[in-house]
This record gives sequence, structure tokens and C-alpha cells, in this order.
Amino acid sequence: MKNPVPRARIFYLKTFGVFYMIPLNVYLVAYILIYVLSVALYLAIDQLNIRYLRNYGQKVPAPFEGMIDEKELQEISQYTSDNIGFNLVETTVSKTLFLFIVLSGILPWLAGSLAQVNFLLAGLVFFAVPGFIEGIAGLPFDYYHSFVLEDKYGFNTKTIKIWFADLVKSLIVVVILGSLLLSALLLMLAYTGEMWWVCAWIVLLCFQLIMTVLYPTVIAPLFNTFTPLEDSELKVRIQQLADEEGLNVTGIYQMDASKRTRHTNAYLSGLGKAKRIVLFDSLIRSHDLDEVVAILAHEIGHLKKNHIKKQLVITSILSLFLFYLASKLLTLRSMYESFGFFDMPHYVGFFLVSVLWGPISSFLSPMGMAISRKFEKEADLYAFQKLKSAKPLASALKKMAKENLSNLTPHRLYVWFNYSHPPLLERVQLLEGLDLTQRHASEAKKNQ
Repeated sequence: MKNPVPRARIFYLKTFGVFYMIPLNVYLVAYILIYVLSVALYLAIDQLNIRYLRNYGQKVPAPFEGMIDEKELQEISQYTSDNIGFNLVETTVSKTLFLFIVLSGILPWLAGSLAQVNFLLAGLVFFAVPGFIEGIAGLPFDYYHSFVLEDKYGFNTKTIKIWFADLVKSLIVVVILGSLLLSALLLMLAYTGEMWWVCAWIVLLCFQLIMTVLYPTVIAPLFNTFTPLEDSELKVRIQQLADEEGLNVTGIYQMDASKRTRHTNAYLSGLGKAKRIVLFDSLIRSHDLDEVVAILAHEIGHLKKNHIKKQLVITSILSLFLFYLASKLLTLRSMYESFGFFDMPHYVGFFLVSVLWGPISSFLSPMGMAISRKFEKEADLYAFQKLKSAKPLASALKKMAKENLSNLTPHRLYVWFNYSHPPLLERVQLLEGLDLTQRHASEAKKNQ
């Protein structure tokens, strides 16, 4: 399917540098209503979470007694409130800006200006302009979050130099990878016929697999230094745990996270020989040996349960459906005309499909979050079963809650939409319940 791009028939005007708003029709009104509703839903859930915290988060939960005192609980509540307040402002501004970009007539004007440009270059520019506008608008918020909000609670350790360098490197990575992927998708659309959506899906799938390998070995090291785990005893314990499960975990690293933040964390990434288990250096310093081993047992649980592969399968199925849907939408002139376009360049179609998918995906996010929380619960259970005790992981989670000022009592609806992990209180209660059940079973067996 070739992509001749005739000069757009501009139906709007540009006078004194001001773009006239796109005339409303029933399809555009429907989109605006869904968009506003999706934003309002998330903002309402944020406010609901704050009220719930104020009403039910003023007492230290029983599992955290002795670990977190009343003063620290107040700090957790204030940190949560400040973050939600910040998110309220940032979301309102960013979503309003995006809606302005879509409705102002800037994009039809841009497409008209690119009408005689090679379709690949035109597509890259068309996607880059709104991305650049949103990126510039987001800089003050990124700065405020790091150097005001996170600094207020002692989390931020990055300098202005590091912050700026990260921005530049992120921009370079996004431009290179985004250009390659978008160019490949547009080429599939232009030259592979009616089944372009299958070819484009295969391209995306290959890109995801390549990124899964490249991210831990090429991209992440651009921002942080990864060194083999220095603690020999800890490394031996982790390697022994992996060997017992027949896992070839060749990369166990510590990351210099403390150059940017005092938050603690650990994660697993990659496929095949690129598998890496990564520990924040701040985590290693603040947790004892058994706790770090328990955290790593949780991460190995993700490998043992094939969670990364399962996530790839799920996202692949979803993306195949989305490409099929895109193949139908890209032929609908009404979609283009509803957003002010009278011609139908392929790159505009791709952009509009993403515009339509944005608010819809907001309502579907609880399903993805639920799957992620299920995987995290399975990894916790694996750690318990492997270590024969829940105490070290439960203790590690309590410390992480204290160190990261984690909200211990989030509203259930907020969890559904925003939590990729079960709330820490829920995880600790599950682990300690398993320990209690195990002790009772052991005592009953002795009494037989």
C-alpha cells in the first residue's frame, strides 16, 4: 500500500499566528468526553486516596509496630499527600496541553506543511513536534519533583549536572529508538499490502525482544554504573539459590542508585544470557544479608515463574489486536476529518489511533495492574517456599516501606488503577500469615 501524500486541503485559517480551533462534530465531542472522563477519574481516585489516608492511615498497622512510629507515619502521610497534590497539578497541565495540541489546529497545519516531504521524514517530524512541546512543558515539573519535593524528604541526591545529563541522554535514546521503530512501522504500512498490520506487529514484537536484551546491557549503563556484586558471601548465597533451581543467572549487579536517590529497590530484567538481577547500592547498605537474599529470592521467583515471558505474550496479543484495529481505523476518512484532517497520510493515522487509544487504555489499566500484582504475589510465595520462612522477606519489606515512605493504607480503588505490586501491608500480612500457618502445622505434627 503506497503512501502518496497530496497537499492537504487546509480548511482552517491561521491569522496573526493563532490557530482556529477545529470545528466540533459528534465524533470529536465523544472523544473529548471520554478523554475528560478518563482524566477526571484518575484525579478523583487520587483525591479519594488522600481522604482515605486521612481517615484510616493515622494509626500504625499492627505488622509495622516497632518498625514505624507515629512521627514516621505522619511523614509518610505528608509525603503521600504532597505527591498526590503534585500529580494533580502535573496531570491537569499535561492533559490540558495535549488536548489543546489536538484541538487547536496545529497538527492539521503541520501535516499540510509536510505534504510534499518524504513520508518517512514527514512522519518523524509530525510525531516529534507534539512530543517536543510536551517534553518542554514537563521540564519544570521534573525539576520540581526532584529538587523540591524529593529534596524535602531527603530522597534526592542528584546534582543539576546529573539531572541535565540524564535529560540529554534520555532525549538521544528516545529519538534514536523512536525514529527506528516509527520508520519501520511506516515502511510496513506503505509497502506490505493489506496485511501490513501483521508485518508491523512482527516488527514491534522483534523490537520488544531486542529491547529486553539491550536495555540492561546497553541503555541502562548509560545512566548508572553497574558492577558485579562485591559482597562475596551474599553473592555465594544468591548463586546457590539460583543453582538449586537450575537457573543460569550470570549477572548479579549492584547499581550506584545513591548518586540520584536514596530510595531503595531491586529488579530483574533481560532474557537469555542478558538476564540481570540488580540491587540498588542503598538497598545493600540498609538491609542485612538474609533480607537481601530474600529480596533476590523474590526476583528469582519471577524468573522461575516465567513472568517476563508471560508479560511478553500478553503484550504481544494486545498489540496484535491494536494493529488489527488500526488497520480498520486508518481507512476511515471520518476519523481524520473529526480531528481536522481532510487528507489521510499514514503517519497521521498512526498518531490519531494513539490519540484514541490513550483515554481508552486508562479504563483498561486495572487489568494490567491486576496481572502484575498476581505475578508479584507468586514471587513472594516462591521466596517463602524456597527459604522455608517468611521472616526475612517480611522484614525487608517493612524496612523498604520505612525507607521509601510508602503509603501503608492506600484505597482499594487507587490500588486497582495504580499499583503494579500489592500494597506492602497486604504483602507483609500474607507472609506473616504463612509463617503462622507453618508454625501451627509444625506444632500439630509434633503433637501427633
